[in-house]
Amino acid sequence: MPAVKIGVIGLPGKWSTETLADAIEEKTGFRLIIDMADVSLDLSSGRLMYKDTNLSELDGLIIKKISSQYSPHTIDRLELLRVAEAAGVKIFSSPTQILRLIDRLSCTVSLKNGDIPMPPTIITENIETALKTVEDFGEAVFKPLYSTKARGMVLLSKKSKNLRAEITKFMNENPVMYIQKKLNFSGKDLGLAFLNGEYLGAYARVANKDAWNTTIHSGGRYEAAQPSQEIIDMAHKAQGLFNLDFTTVDVAESDMGAVVFEVSAFGGFRGVHEAVGVNAAERYRDYVLEQIEQ
Repeated sequence: MPAVKIGVIGLPGKWSTETLADAIEEKTGFRLIIDMADVSLDLSSGRLMYKDTNLSELDGLIIKKISSQYSPHTIDRLELLRVAEAAGVKIFSSPTQILRLIDRLSCTVSLKNGDIPMPPTIITENIETALKTVEDFGEAVFKPLYSTKARGMVLLSKKSKNLRAEITKFMNENPVMYIQKKLNFSGKDLGLAFLNGEYLGAYARVANKDAWNTTIHSGGRYEAAQPSQEIIDMAHKAQGLFNLDFTTVDVAESDMGAVVFEVSAFGGFRGVHEAVGVNAAERYRDYVLEQIEQ
């Protein structure tokens, strides 16, 4: 029986991408990391090519990372992968499901409609409304609709002497402003990992003392966490709205109770590996092989 051929959509050289590719190669003997920047589609033939490999002829694809940063262009890359999916390639998670998470607003609306607790949030294109929102919130985080690891986010305060100018600067790059109240919490938030809806474990991201956010990109660190069953249930409900094969849910315990910040389009391996000792890459690989061989 020929070896199962599973490609990893990701970023060559990055830890999570390489770890997943290693795990797949260990079981199948096949290794292929696909950088979507080098993928081309011939609509007339249906050939979706990465170098000399037609992705539509693989047994499966795992989308670990579609690009280094989110943007509307990221959506275009996912649309290309729908061609392989239509050709019968099993893709984890489905591009159609991931599409709902690339745009922060799309994710937020789905969480709101699913009655998931979130921080107070205002979306507006009006600068006067934005000014009033900061006044009402005291401190507010302005978030681009397409971003990861807090890139492009700005913390603004009603105490600022140049608030209108600061909002205008953000608005020039982000006409639709996503404004979220900065909550008081313990300087750490939680990432809860799920595989096919099964809870794998949780880790905490602890903020660097000089940073207002907890991302590793801003100097945060991982540590073990044991969230309450109430938080696990809330995160399970949140991820269930999107039907992803693997994801992490970002949760914070704040002065207004536990809230969800977002459900990740792809989910990270490193936090749950370093803090909890769970090899999510191997668990994900085994799940994918089981689904393909059914």
